Amino acid sequence: MKFVDEAAIVVKAGDGGNGCVSFRREKYIPLGGPDGGDGGDGGSVILLADANLNTLADFRFTRNFAAQRGENGRGRNCTGGKGDELLIRVPVGTLVYEEDTGELMGDLVEDGQQLVVARGGFHGLGNVRYKSSTNRSPRQSKPGTPGEQRSLRLELKLLADVGLLGKPNAGKSTLIRAISSAKPKVADYPFTTLYPNLGVVRVEEHRSFVVADIPGLIEGAAEGAGLGVQFLRHLSRTGFLLHLVDVAPMDGSDPVQDVKAIAHELEKFSAELGGRERWLVLNKTDLLPDEEREARCQDIVRRLDWQGPVFATAAVSKQGTQALVFAIMKAIESRRQAATETS
Repeated sequence: MKFVDEAAIVVKAGDGGNGCVSFRREKYIPLGGPDGGDGGDGGSVILLADANLNTLADFRFTRNFAAQRGENGRGRNCTGGKGDELLIRVPVGTLVYEEDTGELMGDLVEDGQQLVVARGGFHGLGNVRYKSSTNRSPRQSKPGTPGEQRSLRLELKLLADVGLLGKPNAGKSTLIRAISSAKPKVADYPFTTLYPNLGVVRVEEHRSFVVADIPGLIEGAAEGAGLGVQFLRHLSRTGFLLHLVDVAPMDGSDPVQDVKAIAHELEKFSAELGGRERWLVLNKTDLLPDEEREARCQDIVRRLDWQGPVFATAAVSKQGTQALVFAIMKAIESRRQAATETS
């Protein structure tokens, strides 16, 4: 399924049912009095976060959603039925904006989390509500109020423990295929991934994490060049980043400059994202002769003055990937434990 991370929809809650004007008409009861019942409340529209979904693609075809209207009241003090609520399932990580004002209505970050985006109308009142000692035969009733209607913009930000960052053809898709069950497209010719891929990396039973393969970034991405900010924002959900760099680029570019260019784009997009923890992954080391491999890696680290963790991998042959996976798992478990202790 094609990845879609934005969608515009219109939601309409159900109107409240109208109150009823009715009088009791029974034999031998000439003065039965009013017995018109209230209407029912209209159904609300609710967004439900579903971990089984990972795209907003379904909203390309269905954009208008309406909840059920409340039933009108009836005679014999019968209240109208309440309209059914409408549940709309969206992926976990969906942000909901009101289109007209740009206001953020909610952020659905947990499976099963719900957000009411349009409330149903209130029920109308039947004429029995207006009975009094001075108004024994009221003929007035109150109609139900309209349900809310809103134009919404849905925006999906991937939820992942780790994000893969790098220029096109750095080997991100190959790495995620090597360490997880995700199968993004890879080939022996230059191209870039067009939409993010999520992969679950299972280290052992009850030990796993989620990694996101973000499409390659180029200079000017923060201003919209290439795939631009359309996918940069997905990185803001990740715990930390793996910055992949091709140690032997086919175009002869300098890996150090490639790393610096991407870091600059992160800082321009968001200061917080620019300061996010990054690990350096020197990929495609199998393309270098054995006698050059170590020297090339050390030279890149030295010129970058890199202070964080560094790993050398060859994703195609899975060299170095196991050590990388265990290091990531250990770091994530430490973070989770720290978060538990502070909460």
